[in-house]
Amino acid sequence: MKILFIINDAPGSEKTYNALRMAMALQKEQSSVDVLIFLMADAVTCALPNQFTPQGYYNIERMLKAIIARGGHVKTCDTSASARGIKELTFIEGIENSTMSQLTQWTIEVDKVLTF
Repeated sequence: MKILFIINDAPGSEKTYNALRMAMALQKEQSSVDVLIFLMADAVTCALPNQFTPQGYYNIERMLKAIIARGGHVKTCDTSASARGIKELTFIEGIENSTMSQLTQWTIEVDKVLTF
């Protein structure tokens, strides 16, 4: 089974955190599930490396790296990255800048789409 997560909120959002928590839980509890994550709008900033969070707070960069390490696929929206002036910046290793065409293709290929 393939599940696509479309995330729209910035790294500090509970929605982003909960989407990634669910993705990680799926990978842990259902090893046959293929997790795909598409970061859009303010969520493209989740792909930036060297995120710092105070002790006791969740770190989106660590969560994304864990998802990628377990075989998850993460892409960012090129248009959203361009609009925020981060298209030319380096993303977390394993995250690729992508297009609406890729999101469309993933949407057709997957079994479920979850939007946060």
